Amino acid sequence: MIVRIMGEGQLTLDESRLPELNKLDEELLAEMENGDGPGFRATLQALLDKVHELGEPLPDDSLEPSGLILPSPDATLEEVRDLLTDDGLIPGT
Repeated sequence: MIVRIMGEGQLTLDESRLPELNKLDEELLAEMENGDGPGFRATLQALLDKVHELGEPLPDDSLEPSGLILPSPDATLEEVRDLLTDDGLIPGT
């Protein structure tokens, strides 16, 4: 699966790793619903760090269709809300 982090680039990620990301996605969703700004910021960074840890970056000149688009590390709570589906940032997991 190709994952795009807005403002950073793309990584390839084995879909079998999505359950690991989903745990952080669920935390992020709960923090957003509770208006926990500091928790939201920390969990968003943890989610992006995990994607970097598990994924392999694509070359900068590569542009592949993304199966998953994640916000940039400095995204606001409101910007992330706009990206959410009923499943959170990571649909279908």
